[in-house]
Amino acid sequence: MNRKTNQRGFTLIELMVVVAVIGILAAVAYPAYTDSILKGRRAQARAALAELVQQQERYMTQRNCYAGFTTNSSTGAATAAAPSPSSACGGVTPSSVPFKTFAGDNLANASYILSATNCPDGSGGTLSIATCVKAVATPIRSDPAVNVLELTTSGSKTCTGSAASSNPRLCWP
Repeated sequence: MNRKTNQRGFTLIELMVVVAVIGILAAVAYPAYTDSILKGRRAQARAALAELVQQQERYMTQRNCYAGFTTNSSTGAATAAAPSPSSACGGVTPSSVPFKTFAGDNLANASYILSATNCPDGSGGTLSIATCVKAVATPIRSDPAVNVLELTTSGSKTCTGSAASSNPRLCWP
């Protein structure tokens, strides 16, 4: 009278153990994944800044000054800064920006928006755009550790995020 029954399937405890293991793995893997994505975006922004500064140097050899511009982060439209009367630079009109204005393959997938402004002079003022330019990469998505990356034609590298003072190697390794 003993009947053997074939048990098929999983018990509730086995299923809960599997769900718990998957949850633990996800809790460890997701932060590592997002950190890797941020590192990749920062590297892309640093490369774009280096390329922009190189293009600015080429522009300087052709026109005897740098070109300042701002970029609208929502539309990606760049507006050239009108040259100041004190600089001998001409040739840049508000409708022409001869540089790439974003970091990435295309504007739709860009992680940073680029702009170029006057360099700080160290005493709270700014230098003439004819002598120095500061390339700025502003993140489209939040990056509180690094935030805005800056590179000048004189070689100064900075960032404005929380890592600027606590861990500057995150900004410029």
